[in-house]
Amino acid sequence: MTTKDLFMKQVIISINNINKKNFMEKSSVHITNLNRALKNNKIEVIVDFVRSNSRGIIIMTNKVTSSSDLQMIKNYVKNTECINTNRVEVLRLLQSKFNSKIINIPYLQENIITPITSSMVKDIIKKNHIFNKIALASKPHIIKVSSKLNMAIILVDI
Repeated sequence: MTTKDLFMKQVIISINNINKKNFMEKSSVHITNLNRALKNNKIEVIVDFVRSNSRGIIIMTNKVTSSSDLQMIKNYVKNTECINTNRVEVLRLLQSKFNSKIINIPYLQENIITPITSSMVKDIIKKNHIFNKIALASKPHIIKVSSKLNMAIILVDI
């Protein structure tokens, strides 16, 4: 699910460790250059800071970035002389993760002796109008309440 909240100000760039190290050594220069490039293109997004994690680098911005902003950031990173362009894999926004619990669901469906599965839950969610603009972050987790009850709790990450 893509929403305009605090977490969506992160742009994640998956790169290998060598590129990450080279980029982070001059991160202050990269922040300045990125902000200059964004300002020259009349984009209101400003890069606040850059940090690294196990997946690559994370660029924190003051606002939620659009696809054109993402493309500009990607082009800047790829054109940096310290980056091997073949190793810049993915540029994406962080997926927000919201845990939702659905309770009182029959564990064994009527006329079926097999328990409810995560694929069944995905199909139900796709058909429900409440979940129109929501994407699942992971497969639903189904927990049987007790051995004597035909009831399940479904945990959904959106």
